[in-house]
Amino acid sequence: METIAKKPRTQLDRDAWIVGAIEVLAEEGIAGLRVEVLAKRLKVTKGSFYWHFTDRRDLLLGVLQHWKEGRIRDIIKQTRAQPGRELEQIYHVIDVYSANRSRRGMMIELAVRDWARRDAEASAIVAEVDDVRLRCARELFLACGVPLEEASSRCMLLYAYVFGVSLMIYDKFDSDIPRLKRDIADLIARSSSPRA
Repeated sequence: METIAKKPRTQLDRDAWIVGAIEVLAEEGIAGLRVEVLAKRLKVTKGSFYWHFTDRRDLLLGVLQHWKEGRIRDIIKQTRAQPGRELEQIYHVIDVYSANRSRRGMMIELAVRDWARRDAEASAIVAEVDDVRLRCARELFLACGVPLEEASSRCMLLYAYVFGVSLMIYDKFDSDIPRLKRDIADLIARSSSPRA
């Protein structure tokens, strides 16, 4: 008689669950992030989930921590500039964060921000990430000799632009979108050199 080999069960670690949860969060928002849905998507049992997490809230806190660490690591990397190249780095930050390079990344960002509107712990994490983003950008402006108050305004303007443009569909607004983006970058960064 022929024996049928059993298919080995998929084994997931805590990080794999968190990465899977982030994908669901991006697509369906926090309301769609349920253990049963996630287990089915990952092709494992709910029992596997409880091996790594005490409950759904434990998973959600893991998602927030993962998102926070990734965003902070990214902004520190993007705002690090060699001495004398700070203005160039400001333009780089504007370009990187205003480009439509990562639709998935923006979906995750928007889902986390929507979640933060209803959840105090998520709100605190988003506030922490935003604070690091603004402080790192402000340091670039300060390194260019911009006074503190103006540097604070410019870094706020930079992020208002980055997040605002990510929500807009503006392809038909102007016939030369690359020029439009360059002009906006110049408006944000241009007077980053000290005033005479």
